[in-house]
Amino acid sequence: FIMLGAIVGDIVGSRFEKKGIKIKEFDLFVKGACRFTDDTVLTLAICESLLQSKEDYSDLGEQAVKWMRVYGRFFGYAGYGSAFMKWLITNNPKPYNSYGNGAAMRVSGCAYAASSLEEAKFFSKCVTEITHNHTEGLKGAEATTVATYLALNGASKDEIYHHITKKYYVLNFSLDEIREDYTFDVSCQGSVPQALQAFFEATNFEDTIRNAISLGGDSDTIGAIAGAIAGAYYGVPKTIGEEALNFLDKRLLDVLNRFEEKYL
Repeated sequence: FIMLGAIVGDIVGSRFEKKGIKIKEFDLFVKGACRFTDDTVLTLAICESLLQSKEDYSDLGEQAVKWMRVYGRFFGYAGYGSAFMKWLITNNPKPYNSYGNGAAMRVSGCAYAASSLEEAKFFSKCVTEITHNHTEGLKGAEATTVATYLALNGASKDEIYHHITKKYYVLNFSLDEIREDYTFDVSCQGSVPQALQAFFEATNFEDTIRNAISLGGDSDTIGAIAGAIAGAYYGVPKTIGEEALNFLDKRLLDVLNRFEEKYL
């Protein structure tokens, strides 16, 4: 269930988006209130892109454009940002200089498919620059991919922390210090560091998700980013993973199964 980390974070956080919660004690899954959102749809669209790419992944960017539009349109109710929605429906989609956190919430598959850290970064760039070609958007996506890749490949939490703080973000805060005043923020620079910190302060997978949601911001996306890294590092507990799968439809489950068969 490691690949489910981002999806769990998305589903758990979905009922708190824009009506944030500032505590860690809450039910993870509530039927009728929780759902998968654009974070899950686009995560699995990127997984499809990796599956459909050529052996050398030279067409990954083109595949990502194709499959994000296919899945994005099929699940048109998933909750996309307005700029991404325009990109979805236009006849000639172009990058729109976004630094939104949508860049970071969809890239976890890149870490699983990559055979090296450099390849993980290459995948991240390919699937991000087609929409989020702002430097902060590219950075947020790469930091998430790199942290997930390192977690997946046996790096310690200290090693991941030092890599991230040296190359990407200064994490000079604790969750307790920022929680009270932290507000809804859809930028990479305003939510990826917080998601990373949720992972670094956690004691296990579930604690990571609770940390992320307890900030009360863009809950589903911060949950997805933190969950991607925590899933790679800790694995997703069986009971939590099974419950999350109940929220996915057959088409999304099919992508997930095919991706896991090839890359895990």
